[in-house]
Amino acid sequence: MFENLSAQIDRAFKILKGQGKITEVNVSETLKEIRKALLDADVNYKVAKTFTDNVKVKAMGQNVLTSISPGQLMTKITRDELAELMGGKNAELKMTGNPTVILMSGLQGSGKTTFSGKLATYLKTKRGKNPLLVACDIYRPAAIDQLKIIGEQIGVAVYSEPENKNAVDIAKKGIQFAKENNHSVVIIDTAGRLAIDEGMMNEISAVKKAVSPDEILFVVDAMTGQDAVNTAKAFNDKLDFGGVVLTKLDGDTRGGAALSIKSVVNKPIKFVGTGEKMDAIDVFHPDRMADRILGMGDIVTLVEKAQEQFDVEEAKKLQKKISKNTFDFTDFLGQLQQIKKMGNMKDLMGMIPGVGKAIKDVDIKDDAFKNIEAIIQSMTPAERQNPDVINGSRRQRIAKGSGTNIQEVNKLMKQFEDMRKMMKMMGNKQNMSNMMRQMKGMPGMR
Repeated sequence: MFENLSAQIDRAFKILKGQGKITEVNVSETLKEIRKALLDADVNYKVAKTFTDNVKVKAMGQNVLTSISPGQLMTKITRDELAELMGGKNAELKMTGNPTVILMSGLQGSGKTTFSGKLATYLKTKRGKNPLLVACDIYRPAAIDQLKIIGEQIGVAVYSEPENKNAVDIAKKGIQFAKENNHSVVIIDTAGRLAIDEGMMNEISAVKKAVSPDEILFVVDAMTGQDAVNTAKAFNDKLDFGGVVLTKLDGDTRGGAALSIKSVVNKPIKFVGTGEKMDAIDVFHPDRMADRILGMGDIVTLVEKAQEQFDVEEAKKLQKKISKNTFDFTDFLGQLQQIKKMGNMKDLMGMIPGVGKAIKDVDIKDDAFKNIEAIIQSMTPAERQNPDVINGSRRQRIAKGSGTNIQEVNKLMKQFEDMRKMMKMMGNKQNMSNMMRQMKGMPGMR
Protein backbone atom coordinates (compact mmCIF):
# COMPACT_ATOMS: atom_id res chain seq x y z
CA MET A 1 0.00 0.00 0.00
CA PHE A 2 1.07 3.59 -0.71
CA GLU A 3 4.05 2.38 -2.80
CA ASN A 4 3.92 5.28 -5.28
CA LEU A 5 3.49 7.90 -2.56
CA SER A 6 6.38 6.42 -0.57
CA ALA A 7 8.66 6.42 -3.62
CA GLN A 8 7.85 10.06 -4.50
CA ILE A 9 8.39 11.32 -0.94
CA ASP A 10 11.66 9.40 -0.81
CA ARG A 11 12.81 11.16 -4.00
CA ALA A 12 11.81 14.53 -2.47
CA PHE A 13 14.05 13.93 0.54
CA LYS A 14 17.02 13.28 -1.76
CA ILE A 15 17.09 17.05 -2.46
CA LEU A 16 18.37 17.49 1.10
CA LYS A 17 20.94 14.71 0.83
CA GLY A 18 24.42 16.09 1.36
CA GLN A 19 23.09 19.50 2.44
CA GLY A 20 24.85 20.93 5.48
CA LYS A 21 21.91 22.87 6.83
CA ILE A 22 18.25 23.59 6.36
CA THR A 23 17.58 26.71 4.28
CA GLU A 24 14.38 28.22 2.95
CA VAL A 25 15.47 27.31 -0.58
CA ASN A 26 16.15 23.60 -0.06
CA VAL A 27 13.12 23.20 2.23
CA SER A 28 10.85 24.87 -0.35
CA GLU A 29 12.19 22.59 -3.11
CA THR A 30 11.65 19.50 -0.97
CA LEU A 31 8.13 20.50 0.05
CA LYS A 32 7.20 21.34 -3.53
CA GLU A 33 7.96 17.71 -4.44
CA ILE A 34 6.12 16.40 -1.36
CA ARG A 35 3.04 18.49 -2.22
CA LYS A 36 3.15 17.11 -5.78
CA ALA A 37 3.40 13.57 -4.35
CA LEU A 38 0.36 14.17 -2.14
CA LEU A 39 -1.69 15.60 -5.02
CA ASP A 40 -0.70 12.63 -7.21
CA ALA A 41 -1.97 10.40 -4.39
CA ASP A 42 -5.35 12.18 -4.74
CA VAL A 43 -5.06 14.11 -1.49
CA ASN A 44 -7.36 17.11 -1.20
CA TYR A 45 -5.50 20.26 -2.44
CA LYS A 46 -6.25 22.33 0.68
CA VAL A 47 -5.13 19.45 2.90
CA ALA A 48 -1.87 19.03 0.94
CA LYS A 49 -1.12 22.77 1.09
CA THR A 50 -1.86 23.07 4.81
CA PHE A 51 0.28 20.01 5.45
CA THR A 52 3.36 21.33 3.59
CA ASP A 53 2.91 24.80 5.13
CA ASN A 54 2.95 23.25 8.62
CA VAL A 55 6.06 21.20 7.82
CA LYS A 56 7.82 24.31 6.49
CA VAL A 57 7.05 26.36 9.63
CA LYS A 58 8.37 23.59 11.87
CA ALA A 59 11.45 22.92 9.71
CA MET A 60 12.48 26.58 9.54
CA GLY A 61 11.94 27.01 13.24
CA GLN A 62 14.43 24.32 14.21
CA ASN A 63 18.16 24.28 14.40
CA VAL A 64 19.74 21.11 13.09
CA LEU A 65 21.56 19.23 15.82
CA THR A 66 25.12 18.23 15.07
CA SER A 67 24.17 14.55 15.12
CA ILE A 68 21.18 14.96 12.78
CA SER A 69 21.31 15.77 9.08
CA PRO A 70 18.77 18.14 7.46
CA GLY A 71 17.31 15.13 5.65
CA GLN A 72 16.79 13.24 8.91
CA LEU A 73 15.18 16.25 10.55
CA MET A 74 12.80 16.78 7.63
CA THR A 75 11.89 13.10 7.69
CA LYS A 76 11.08 13.33 11.41
CA ILE A 77 8.95 16.48 10.99
CA THR A 78 7.14 15.03 7.94
CA ARG A 79 6.49 11.77 9.75
CA ASP A 80 4.98 13.55 12.78
CA GLU A 81 2.82 15.76 10.56
CA LEU A 82 1.63 12.76 8.52
CA ALA A 83 0.62 10.98 11.73
CA GLU A 84 -1.21 14.12 12.91
CA LEU A 85 -2.92 14.47 9.51
CA MET A 86 -4.36 10.96 9.90
CA GLY A 87 -5.57 11.54 13.45
CA GLY A 88 -2.48 11.52 15.68
CA LYS A 89 -3.39 8.41 17.69
CA ASN A 90 -5.67 5.44 17.19
CA ALA A 91 -9.32 5.90 18.07
CA GLU A 92 -11.04 3.17 20.07
CA LEU A 93 -14.31 1.54 19.08
CA LYS A 94 -17.13 2.69 21.38
CA MET A 95 -18.29 -0.37 23.32
CA THR A 96 -20.53 1.10 26.03
CA GLY A 97 -23.93 -0.50 25.50
CA ASN A 98 -25.32 -3.83 26.67
CA PRO A 99 -25.51 -5.05 24.01
CA THR A 100 -23.24 -2.65 22.11
CA VAL A 101 -24.95 -1.63 18.86
CA ILE A 102 -22.77 -0.83 15.83
CA LEU A 103 -24.46 0.60 12.72
CA MET A 104 -22.64 0.11 9.41
CA SER A 105 -23.13 2.68 6.66
CA GLY A 106 -21.56 3.29 3.27
CA LEU A 107 -21.86 3.36 -0.48
CA GLN A 108 -22.92 0.47 -2.69
CA GLY A 109 -19.92 -1.76 -3.40
CA SER A 110 -17.74 -0.32 -0.62
CA GLY A 111 -17.30 -3.74 1.02
CA LYS A 112 -19.67 -3.04 3.90
CA THR A 113 -21.19 -6.54 4.23
CA THR A 114 -17.77 -8.21 4.04
CA PHE A 115 -16.37 -5.79 6.60
CA SER A 116 -19.31 -6.47 8.93
CA GLY A 117 -18.11 -10.09 8.94
CA LYS A 118 -14.50 -9.02 9.53
CA LEU A 119 -15.53 -6.80 12.44
CA ALA A 120 -17.53 -9.67 13.95
CA THR A 121 -14.45 -11.92 13.61
CA TYR A 122 -12.23 -9.29 15.25
CA LEU A 123 -14.64 -8.76 18.18
CA LYS A 124 -15.08 -12.49 18.67
CA THR A 125 -11.41 -13.55 18.46
CA LYS A 126 -9.57 -10.46 19.75
CA ARG A 127 -12.04 -8.90 22.18
CA GLY A 128 -13.83 -11.99 23.51
CA LYS A 129 -17.29 -10.76 22.49
CA ASN A 130 -20.33 -12.72 21.31
CA PRO A 131 -21.45 -10.75 18.22
CA LEU A 132 -24.69 -10.92 16.28
CA LEU A 133 -24.95 -9.84 12.64
CA VAL A 134 -28.27 -8.25 11.63
CA ALA A 135 -29.21 -8.22 7.93
CA CYS A 136 -30.95 -4.90 7.21
CA ASP A 137 -30.29 -4.67 3.47
CA ILE A 138 -33.89 -5.03 2.28
CA TYR A 139 -33.12 -4.11 -1.34
CA ARG A 140 -30.56 -6.71 -2.32
CA PRO A 141 -31.65 -10.32 -1.51
CA ALA A 142 -28.13 -11.52 -2.24
CA ALA A 143 -26.85 -9.34 0.64
CA ILE A 144 -28.84 -11.39 3.18
CA ASP A 145 -27.52 -14.64 1.69
CA GLN A 146 -23.98 -13.20 1.66
CA LEU A 147 -24.22 -12.27 5.34
CA LYS A 148 -25.55 -15.74 6.22
CA ILE A 149 -22.63 -17.40 4.38
CA ILE A 150 -20.14 -15.11 6.16
CA GLY A 151 -21.81 -15.81 9.53
CA GLU A 152 -21.59 -19.57 8.95
CA GLN A 153 -17.94 -19.24 7.86
CA ILE A 154 -16.87 -17.35 11.02
CA GLY A 155 -19.24 -19.06 13.49
CA VAL A 156 -21.35 -15.97 14.20
CA ALA A 157 -25.17 -15.91 14.38
CA VAL A 158 -27.11 -13.88 11.79
CA TYR A 159 -30.55 -12.39 12.39
CA SER A 160 -32.60 -11.87 9.23
CA GLU A 161 -36.21 -11.52 8.04
CA PRO A 162 -36.07 -11.95 4.23
CA GLU A 163 -39.78 -11.20 3.80
CA ASN A 164 -39.75 -8.05 5.96
CA LYS A 165 -39.19 -4.83 3.98
CA ASN A 166 -38.95 -2.53 7.00
CA ALA A 167 -35.28 -1.94 7.93
CA VAL A 168 -36.18 -0.13 11.18
CA ASP A 169 -38.36 -3.04 12.32
CA ILE A 170 -35.65 -5.64 11.50
CA ALA A 171 -33.01 -3.64 13.38
CA LYS A 172 -35.19 -3.32 16.51
CA LYS A 173 -36.12 -7.02 16.46
CA GLY A 174 -32.45 -7.95 15.92
CA ILE A 175 -31.44 -6.05 19.08
CA GLN A 176 -34.26 -7.75 21.01
CA PHE A 177 -33.02 -11.14 19.74
CA ALA A 178 -29.48 -10.24 20.91
CA LYS A 179 -30.74 -9.42 24.42
CA GLU A 180 -32.66 -12.71 24.64
CA ASN A 181 -29.69 -14.77 23.43
CA ASN A 182 -26.84 -13.12 25.34
CA HIS A 183 -25.13 -11.46 22.38
CA SER A 184 -22.84 -8.70 23.66
CA VAL A 185 -22.49 -6.87 20.32
CA VAL A 186 -24.96 -6.22 17.50
CA ILE A 187 -23.58 -5.30 14.07
CA ILE A 188 -26.31 -3.92 11.79
CA ASP A 189 -25.48 -4.26 8.11
CA THR A 190 -27.54 -1.71 6.17
CA ALA A 191 -28.12 -1.32 2.44
CA GLY A 192 -25.50 0.48 0.39
CA ARG A 193 -26.81 3.85 -0.67
CA LEU A 194 -25.86 6.97 -2.56
CA ALA A 195 -25.55 10.24 -0.65
CA ILE A 196 -27.82 11.83 -3.25
CA ASP A 197 -30.57 9.24 -2.65
CA GLU A 198 -32.71 11.20 -0.18
CA GLY A 199 -35.14 8.35 0.49
CA MET A 200 -32.45 5.85 1.46
CA MET A 201 -30.52 8.43 3.48
CA ASN A 202 -33.74 9.11 5.42
CA GLU A 203 -34.13 5.38 5.99
CA ILE A 204 -30.71 4.95 7.62
CA SER A 205 -31.38 8.08 9.68
CA ALA A 206 -34.62 6.42 10.87
CA VAL A 207 -32.67 3.24 11.81
CA LYS A 208 -30.21 5.37 13.76
CA LYS A 209 -33.02 7.17 15.60
CA ALA A 210 -34.81 3.89 16.41
CA VAL A 211 -31.83 1.91 17.79
CA SER A 212 -29.57 4.72 19.16
CA PRO A 213 -26.32 2.94 18.18
CA ASP A 214 -23.22 3.22 20.36
CA GLU A 215 -21.11 3.47 17.22
CA ILE A 216 -21.76 4.37 13.58
CA LEU A 217 -19.03 3.36 11.15
CA PHE A 218 -18.77 4.70 7.62
CA VAL A 219 -17.25 2.12 5.28
CA VAL A 220 -15.41 3.48 2.27
CA ASP A 221 -13.40 1.92 -0.56
CA ALA A 222 -9.87 3.35 -0.28
CA MET A 223 -9.40 2.97 -4.04
CA THR A 224 -12.00 5.67 -4.77
CA GLY A 225 -9.59 8.35 -3.53
CA GLN A 226 -10.92 11.90 -3.24
CA ASP A 227 -14.47 10.89 -4.18
CA ALA A 228 -14.51 8.85 -0.99
CA VAL A 229 -13.76 11.93 1.07
CA ASN A 230 -16.57 13.93 -0.57
CA THR A 231 -19.01 11.08 0.05
CA ALA A 232 -17.88 10.78 3.66
CA LYS A 233 -18.70 14.45 4.19
CA ALA A 234 -22.24 13.99 2.80
CA PHE A 235 -22.87 10.94 5.01
CA ASN A 236 -21.41 12.66 8.06
CA ASP A 237 -23.70 15.66 7.61
CA LYS A 238 -26.66 13.27 7.74
CA LEU A 239 -25.53 10.63 10.24
CA ASP A 240 -22.75 12.21 12.33
CA PHE A 241 -20.86 8.89 12.29
CA GLY A 242 -18.18 8.08 14.87
CA GLY A 243 -15.43 6.69 12.67
CA VAL A 244 -14.30 5.61 9.22
CA VAL A 245 -13.38 2.17 7.89
CA LEU A 246 -11.09 2.03 4.83
CA THR A 247 -11.51 -1.18 2.83
CA LYS A 248 -9.37 -2.60 0.01
CA LEU A 249 -6.24 -0.89 1.33
CA ASP A 250 -4.26 -3.81 -0.07
CA GLY A 251 -5.32 -2.88 -3.62
CA ASP A 252 -3.84 -0.36 -6.00
CA THR A 253 -4.71 2.56 -3.75
CA ARG A 254 -3.08 5.97 -4.02
CA GLY A 255 -3.76 6.80 -0.39
CA GLY A 256 -5.68 10.06 -0.84
CA ALA A 257 -8.66 8.95 1.23
CA ALA A 258 -6.52 7.82 4.17
CA LEU A 259 -4.59 11.08 4.21
CA SER A 260 -7.49 13.50 3.63
CA ILE A 261 -10.53 12.10 5.37
CA LYS A 262 -9.67 13.08 8.97
CA SER A 263 -9.02 16.71 7.99
CA VAL A 264 -12.19 17.03 5.91
CA VAL A 265 -14.79 15.34 8.16
CA ASN A 266 -12.90 15.52 11.48
CA LYS A 267 -13.66 11.87 12.21
CA PRO A 268 -10.95 9.26 12.84
CA ILE A 269 -10.14 6.20 10.76
CA LYS A 270 -10.76 3.29 13.15
CA PHE A 271 -10.16 0.20 11.02
CA VAL A 272 -8.65 -0.80 7.69
CA GLY A 273 -9.39 -3.86 5.59
CA THR A 274 -6.26 -5.34 4.08
CA GLY A 275 -7.36 -8.42 2.17
CA GLU A 276 -10.20 -10.79 1.35
CA LYS A 277 -9.88 -13.13 4.34
CA MET A 278 -12.13 -12.63 7.36
CA ASP A 279 -9.14 -11.93 9.63
CA ALA A 280 -7.72 -9.28 7.24
CA ILE A 281 -8.65 -6.36 9.48
CA ASP A 282 -6.32 -4.01 11.34
CA VAL A 283 -6.93 -1.34 13.95
CA PHE A 284 -5.74 1.91 12.34
CA HIS A 285 -2.70 3.51 13.97
CA PRO A 286 -1.83 6.87 12.34
CA ASP A 287 1.75 6.91 13.65
CA ARG A 288 2.47 3.41 12.36
CA MET A 289 0.95 4.21 8.97
CA ALA A 290 3.11 7.34 8.74
CA ASP A 291 6.19 5.18 9.43
CA ARG A 292 5.20 2.80 6.64
CA ILE A 293 4.56 5.61 4.13
CA LEU A 294 8.07 6.95 4.80
CA GLY A 295 9.65 3.50 4.45
CA MET A 296 10.43 3.15 8.18
CA GLY A 297 8.57 -0.12 8.54
CA ASP A 298 6.07 -0.99 11.27
CA ILE A 299 7.82 -3.32 13.65
CA VAL A 300 5.19 -2.86 16.41
CA THR A 301 2.36 -4.23 14.25
CA LEU A 302 4.62 -7.05 13.05
CA VAL A 303 5.36 -8.07 16.66
CA GLU A 304 1.65 -7.87 17.54
CA LYS A 305 0.75 -10.13 14.62
CA ALA A 306 3.46 -12.59 15.68
CA GLN A 307 2.22 -12.57 19.28
CA GLU A 308 -1.30 -13.44 18.12
CA GLN A 309 0.10 -16.70 16.73
CA PHE A 310 2.41 -17.25 19.69
CA ASP A 311 1.77 -20.30 21.85
CA VAL A 312 3.78 -20.23 25.11
CA GLU A 313 3.84 -24.00 25.61
CA GLU A 314 4.78 -24.67 22.00
CA ALA A 315 7.53 -22.04 22.25
CA LYS A 316 9.00 -23.80 25.30
CA LYS A 317 9.02 -27.14 23.47
CA LEU A 318 10.63 -25.50 20.46
CA GLN A 319 13.29 -23.87 22.62
CA LYS A 320 14.19 -27.28 24.08
CA LYS A 321 14.47 -28.81 20.63
CA ILE A 322 16.69 -25.96 19.42
CA SER A 323 19.00 -26.28 22.44
CA LYS A 324 19.31 -30.06 21.83
CA ASN A 325 19.73 -29.53 18.06
CA THR A 326 16.66 -31.71 17.33
CA PHE A 327 14.70 -29.04 15.43
CA ASP A 328 13.30 -30.92 12.42
CA PHE A 329 11.22 -30.42 9.28
CA THR A 330 7.93 -30.98 11.17
CA ASP A 331 8.82 -28.05 13.44
CA PHE A 332 9.87 -25.99 10.43
CA LEU A 333 6.54 -26.67 8.68
CA GLY A 334 4.66 -25.64 11.83
CA GLN A 335 6.54 -22.32 11.93
CA LEU A 336 5.78 -21.64 8.26
CA GLN A 337 2.09 -22.21 8.85
CA GLN A 338 2.13 -19.77 11.78
CA ILE A 339 3.80 -17.12 9.60
CA LYS A 340 1.13 -17.62 6.91
CA LYS A 341 -1.60 -16.90 9.47
CA MET A 342 -0.07 -13.47 10.12
CA GLY A 343 -1.28 -12.07 6.79
CA ASN A 344 -0.10 -10.92 3.35
CA MET A 345 3.61 -11.75 2.89
CA LYS A 346 4.61 -8.55 1.08
CA ASP A 347 2.84 -6.42 3.70
CA LEU A 348 4.55 -8.33 6.50
CA MET A 349 7.98 -7.87 4.96
CA GLY A 350 7.20 -4.19 4.37
CA MET A 351 6.79 -3.82 8.15
CA ILE A 352 10.48 -4.59 8.67
CA PRO A 353 12.40 -1.27 8.70
CA GLY A 354 14.36 -0.76 5.49
CA VAL A 355 12.82 -3.75 3.70
CA GLY A 356 9.76 -1.99 2.24
CA LYS A 357 11.80 0.08 -0.23
CA ALA A 358 13.96 -2.86 -1.21
CA ILE A 359 11.01 -5.07 -2.19
CA LYS A 360 8.65 -2.46 -3.67
CA ASP A 361 9.17 -3.82 -7.22
CA VAL A 362 9.38 -7.46 -6.14
CA ASP A 363 6.30 -9.63 -6.66
CA ILE A 364 5.88 -11.65 -3.45
CA LYS A 365 2.89 -13.94 -3.70
CA ASP A 366 0.92 -15.26 -0.73
CA ASP A 367 1.80 -18.78 -1.83
CA ALA A 368 5.54 -18.04 -1.58
CA PHE A 369 5.95 -21.06 0.73
CA LYS A 370 3.96 -23.43 -1.51
CA ASN A 371 6.96 -25.32 -2.93
CA ILE A 372 8.67 -25.57 0.47
CA GLU A 373 5.49 -27.00 2.04
CA ALA A 374 5.07 -29.44 -0.85
CA ILE A 375 8.68 -30.69 -0.45
CA ILE A 376 8.32 -31.20 3.32
CA GLN A 377 4.92 -32.90 2.92
CA SER A 378 6.47 -35.31 0.39
CA MET A 379 8.90 -36.54 3.05
CA THR A 380 8.12 -39.53 5.23
CA PRO A 381 7.65 -38.89 8.99
CA ALA A 382 11.05 -40.51 9.57
CA GLU A 383 12.73 -38.20 7.01
CA ARG A 384 11.19 -35.11 8.54
CA GLN A 385 12.37 -36.18 12.00
CA ASN A 386 15.87 -37.08 10.85
CA PRO A 387 16.86 -35.08 7.72
CA ASP A 388 20.34 -36.68 7.73
CA VAL A 389 18.87 -39.89 6.23
CA ILE A 390 17.73 -38.06 3.08
CA ASN A 391 20.23 -39.31 0.48
CA GLY A 392 20.30 -38.75 -3.30
CA SER A 393 17.63 -41.32 -4.21
CA ARG A 394 15.29 -40.05 -1.49
CA ARG A 395 15.77 -36.48 -2.76
CA GLN A 396 14.80 -37.63 -6.26
CA ARG A 397 11.62 -39.24 -4.86
CA ILE A 398 10.76 -36.13 -2.79
CA ALA A 399 11.25 -33.85 -5.83
CA LYS A 400 8.97 -36.05 -7.95
CA GLY A 401 6.33 -36.32 -5.20
CA SER A 402 6.25 -32.55 -4.58
CA GLY A 403 6.12 -31.51 -8.22
CA THR A 404 9.43 -29.65 -7.88
CA ASN A 405 12.96 -30.48 -9.07
CA ILE A 406 16.09 -31.84 -7.41
CA GLN A 407 17.70 -28.36 -7.34
CA GLU A 408 14.84 -26.95 -5.21
CA VAL A 409 15.04 -29.91 -2.82
CA ASN A 410 18.84 -29.53 -2.49
CA LYS A 411 18.45 -25.79 -1.90
CA LEU A 412 15.92 -26.34 0.88
CA MET A 413 18.10 -29.02 2.51
CA LYS A 414 21.11 -26.67 2.46
CA GLN A 415 19.08 -23.73 3.87
CA PHE A 416 17.59 -25.93 6.58
CA GLU A 417 21.01 -27.24 7.61
CA ASP A 418 22.46 -23.70 7.75
CA MET A 419 19.49 -22.60 9.85
CA ARG A 420 19.97 -25.51 12.28
CA LYS A 421 23.65 -24.62 12.70
CA MET A 422 22.71 -21.00 13.44
CA MET A 423 20.03 -22.10 15.92
CA LYS A 424 22.50 -24.36 17.69
CA MET A 425 24.97 -21.50 17.95
CA MET A 426 22.34 -19.07 19.22
CA GLY A 427 21.05 -21.59 21.72
CA ASN A 428 24.50 -22.15 23.23
CA LYS A 429 25.46 -19.41 25.71
CA GLN A 430 29.16 -20.16 25.43
CA ASN A 431 29.04 -19.89 21.64
CA MET A 432 27.17 -16.62 21.91
CA SER A 433 29.76 -15.29 24.34
CA ASN A 434 32.61 -16.28 21.99
CA MET A 435 30.81 -14.70 19.04
CA MET A 436 30.38 -11.41 20.92
CA ARG A 437 34.09 -11.39 21.83
CA GLN A 438 35.02 -11.94 18.18
CA MET A 439 32.74 -9.12 17.11
CA LYS A 440 34.40 -6.76 19.59
CA GLY A 441 37.74 -7.47 17.94
CA MET A 442 36.42 -6.51 14.50
CA PRO A 443 37.29 -3.07 13.01
CA GLY A 444 34.85 -0.42 14.18
CA MET A 445 33.43 -2.62 16.99
CA ARG A 446 35.97 -1.80 19.68
